[in-house]
Amino acid sequence: MDGSPNAAGGFQRHNFPLIKVTTCTDAAEAGALSTPALKFKRAVLDIVQPHLFPSTTVFPALPDPRPLTQPGPRRPIPVEFELINRLQLAMSGKQVSKGGAANKSKKPAKGGAEEKREDALQAVILADSFQDRFQPFALEKPRCLLPLVNVPVIEYTLEYLASNGVQEVFIYCGAHSEDVETYIHDSDRWSPESNLCPFSSVDFIRVSDASSIGDFLRDLDKRSLISGDFILIHGDVVANIPLDGILARHRARREANRDACMTVVLRSTGDSPHRAAKARGITPVFVVDPTNGRCLQYEEMHPLQKDKYVKLDESVFEYPEFELRTDLIDCGIDICTPDVLALWSESFDYELPRKNFLHGVLKDWELNGKIISAEILEEGYGARASNLQMYDCISQDILHRWALPYVPDSNLLHGQTYKYKRGLWLEDGTHIAKNSTVSKSVLGKTAYVDTGSTISSSIIGRRCQIGKNVRIENSYIWDDAVIKDGATVLHSIVANDAVIGKHSYIPQGSLISYGVRISAGTQLSSKPLPRISLFTSEREPVKTDIKLVGNDGKGAQYKEPEDDEDSDSEDEGDADPAILQSSLIYSLAGLNISSESISTLATHDSDDDLSDDEYEQGFQAKANRERLSSFASDDSAAAVMKLDQFHGDAVHGLVDALRADDNEDFDSAKLEFMGLRLANNASDSMMRKAIAVAFATRAAELMSPENGGLEPTKAAGRALTSKKGAVKFITEVGVGGNKVDLHAEFALALQKALAAIKGLDSARAGTLLAAMLQQLYNLDVLEEEGILAWWADARAAENDTLSKIKERSRVLVEWLENADEEDSNEDSDEEDGDSD
Repeated sequence: MDGSPNAAGGFQRHNFPLIKVTTCTDAAEAGALSTPALKFKRAVLDIVQPHLFPSTTVFPALPDPRPLTQPGPRRPIPVEFELINRLQLAMSGKQVSKGGAANKSKKPAKGGAEEKREDALQAVILADSFQDRFQPFALEKPRCLLPLVNVPVIEYTLEYLASNGVQEVFIYCGAHSEDVETYIHDSDRWSPESNLCPFSSVDFIRVSDASSIGDFLRDLDKRSLISGDFILIHGDVVANIPLDGILARHRARREANRDACMTVVLRSTGDSPHRAAKARGITPVFVVDPTNGRCLQYEEMHPLQKDKYVKLDESVFEYPEFELRTDLIDCGIDICTPDVLALWSESFDYELPRKNFLHGVLKDWELNGKIISAEILEEGYGARASNLQMYDCISQDILHRWALPYVPDSNLLHGQTYKYKRGLWLEDGTHIAKNSTVSKSVLGKTAYVDTGSTISSSIIGRRCQIGKNVRIENSYIWDDAVIKDGATVLHSIVANDAVIGKHSYIPQGSLISYGVRISAGTQLSSKPLPRISLFTSEREPVKTDIKLVGNDGKGAQYKEPEDDEDSDSEDEGDADPAILQSSLIYSLAGLNISSESISTLATHDSDDDLSDDEYEQGFQAKANRERLSSFASDDSAAAVMKLDQFHGDAVHGLVDALRADDNEDFDSAKLEFMGLRLANNASDSMMRKAIAVAFATRAAELMSPENGGLEPTKAAGRALTSKKGAVKFITEVGVGGNKVDLHAEFALALQKALAAIKGLDSARAGTLLAAMLQQLYNLDVLEEEGILAWWADARAAENDTLSKIKERSRVLVEWLENADEEDSNEDSDEEDGDSD
């Protein structure tokens, strides 16, 4: 991707500014290397060698080139994305083309065809996953062509491959294969006939009887098209992770041991604020040898499974040390040798790349002798839009510029004209009425927003018509959709050509498919979540349900096809986890969650408090995870791993429930929270802290101007009482009993939660804490003895910030003390009167 950063940190094509890269002579100098604009990561410095470059070398600048020491939240800078590629090409003496990849090779001389074939970097794109997690939208269009921030998903994958120097691309299509082929052939960028295409060849492969990814890869093995190492990637990947270093390490392992056949690219979540890192449902579990990155075992866990633990193979314990990682994002990118295809061909029962192939090959490694490695990265962005929840997460990550250079103002598609201005990305011809409010959103060409409307954190496609006094929040409105006057759309997807009638209400999690029409005044219910389509699962036209969409409406509730297999058999036991990822909003409501066999690998189930150093408050924060270097049953390490698994998910779910603009009670949020508790075997202290953080976060949000700017007393009251059942939930689960020390611990957890909220100064945090404690006292959640015990606790004033926050509650505490004294005096007077 060639381009230059504009004022907003995005890309405009061509016209590179320049920055200077100074070379280094040793590792120490490399570690400290910096320029006024940029301090490079070690991954970049490793390939800057003084014997290959003069003392200074000029390369194109990249977005957001700020020093790593500069304070404030950072956008991940994909420095390596362009720079490593250019440096390695420079080392090999190749020229750099516009796309950042090597120029297409000229026809080789006679006898050199084999050499050319070996050098060409090949990629195989799996454009169909054979899953139904994008229904009903995928009934009419392949999911790799669905719009992700107004760009077809496959565009991100193709751009990523082009930026990493791929020359030959093979695309395996399943459903809607003609649509995918037509899209590529009509593209100015990707058509094999186009002079702009960065690839030397783009080939489509159809397998008429394919029913799984396994069928694709077994077919590929038969065709003998792969000449060497190749990239296996899904057609829904959004990534800016450079592959040069990963390829080099993969090839080095291959040279050292010919049985090294595959490298899986993973991204550590760490304390990453990426939304993709917070995705829930199915948790991949990788067991890895930390000394060499070898993958030893792969499993998957989810809340619906009967056993809440991982069974480790006995062979794992033969290694001196290993890590069990549940904090990894599977990027959907694998570096493979042709041996991988042979392994697929040897096992006709393999269907899925991870659950079947990776699990099976690792389990049977003594028989097949093949070695698979895990490349675990701490920098860069990589994730798959593999389901609607990940689609939502990645869309928001793109808006927050985590996936640079893939942001709207990069204008990936030919003809796009996005420009960034004050939190908005607008294409030419967009109209926003003066008294409308639009924030942190994308509006496509000729989109029209009429007077009095409010749009926030949403993606609006081209030619969309938004009427008067419309409210749209956290939603995705695709091309040519119409939202009429007074309608409300909350955290939903409205597909092309759909029409939402006047004063209609579309609740959170709704999926409104192509051409659906909702009549004026229709109030859709959230139970069940609306999934409205014009077609059945068999692609047959539906009979309109006027009770659902209104008299003038068009469409009916989409129903999943019934599974012929008996999923409730005693041998299976577990429900299909795909149901967890089939909706836009993650929820465990209505699901049967087993509480049997709750366990963890470290068998740490006590309710002992984590140390304050292990606990990092805040909505976006997670624990400062100490990576496990061995499988030793270390209680503190196990506790941190639990917190990393539980805390972020629990807080996120509770805050979403508190934010929801509906009249539903808190039962669903409680059910989901307790499901997470069971899945992670969370202690009482962990639950208490998560609940405190969630309610403190919501109260602080309500004080912000964009959320109404409420006074602390009103913000505290609304956060605690706006949802029916929330107070009871805090009492029973957050506080958890009538003991004084439990009440004091919850007050302390609230105090620390408020102290950690960014942008909230100590004075306002203290005032809000006093208001929340007052409310909790009035609601009989906290007793005065508990609040007084918190006040006397040394931990409440262990640093300056906590001391300042605590001080704001002095008036409340003195009032409680005086009230207690008055009660004591009254009791004494009564006793004296009785004695008389």
